[in-house]
Amino acid sequence: MTNSTGAGTRSQRCPCTSGLPFAECCGPILDGRRRAATAEALMRSRFTAFAVGDREYLLDSWHPRTRPRTLELDDTLTWYRLDIESTSGGTPFDTAGEVVFTAHYRTVDGRERLHERSTFEKRDGRWVYVKGVLAPD
Repeated sequence: MTNSTGAGTRSQRCPCTSGLPFAECCGPILDGRRRAATAEALMRSRFTAFAVGDREYLLDSWHPRTRPRTLELDDTLTWYRLDIESTSGGTPFDTAGEVVFTAHYRTVDGRERLHERSTFEKRDGRWVYVKGVLAPD
């Protein structure tokens, strides 16, 4: 998978801002070669999916109970940085987890950010996104 920044090439850094190359970080999760081991890893992979426009992965990684039927992504947004502020649970040994993060993006009008507290569950041995609530700044 690639985007306009070439995130699909082996040497490009992952959009999730882990510092790792895309091919070693979120790339294998998005293409199904590896599962996210933690709730945070799933959060990072979902941010990356927004950054590269992977609607299919976003829907697939969403809990069936809360997943929308369709998902429209705004192609005018450029997601460029993810700051993980805290995690609770969500380890390989947990069945639930929470991640508080700020996702930074650009619009035609300038820079914006989304500050959210997201919840995750492990379903059939696989982490899935349940819901997000805007977090106070």
